[in-house]
Amino acid sequence: MAKNVLGTDLEDCSHDPVTGFYRNGCCDTGSDDVGVHTVCAEMTDDFLAFSRQVGNDLSTTQPWFPGLKAGDFWCLCAARWVEALEAGAAPRVRLEATHAGTLEFASLADLKRYAV
Repeated sequence: MAKNVLGTDLEDCSHDPVTGFYRNGCCDTGSDDVGVHTVCAEMTDDFLAFSRQVGNDLSTTQPWFPGLKAGDFWCLCAARWVEALEAGAAPRVRLEATHAGTLEFASLADLKRYAV
């Protein structure tokens, strides 16, 4: 089983909406996940606006995508979370559901500062 950033078994992030690169509710990753969707983050209006500004509109409903709102949990790309952190728009993180691979992008200290 995959591990989270705390070194324990990776927990599910969200089934409503269903998230994860594999759309299994989990921020698991593999070699085919080039975006490294490993950060289980709680959406905020500030982060959704930031994401839209940098070219990834997560709040608009599409035929293949439900559109997210503040309070939803979603598996974010690790690099995008770091980008949001540097811009002052990082959303909070559910550590138990954030894949250990995230630590290649962000420090555990930074993740803990934003822990749910």
